[in-house]
Amino acid sequence: MHELPVTESILEIALRYAGDAQANRITDLYLVIGQLATIVDDSIQFYWDIIARDTIAEGARLHFKRIPTQVKCQDCQLEYKPAELEFTCPECKSFRVQIVAGNEFYMDSIEVE
Repeated sequence: MHELPVTESILEIALRYAGDAQANRITDLYLVIGQLATIVDDSIQFYWDIIARDTIAEGARLHFKRIPTQVKCQDCQLEYKPAELEFTCPECKSFRVQIVAGNEFYMDSIEVE
């Protein structure tokens, strides 16, 4: 249920930038979400449709881009995409890995009229 406050923040940011641009309407928002982020696209869309009502963002389309998880082994320096919940390095079998991609969550761009 943490998608509600997240969606409220998205709307607040979108309205602020649209206001700065003196826009009449927000048409599209492009969101980038890492595979490891605990954000559910359908939940964001559900809350968006409710909280954007009666604002210049009502009817705006949300576009979701998912970033796959990528990690780097701290022992052998191999970068790889881990299998589902299996982060062990396939090269040296180390558990010492650093997440390089997959935690992202941000608004990449917004389109307005």
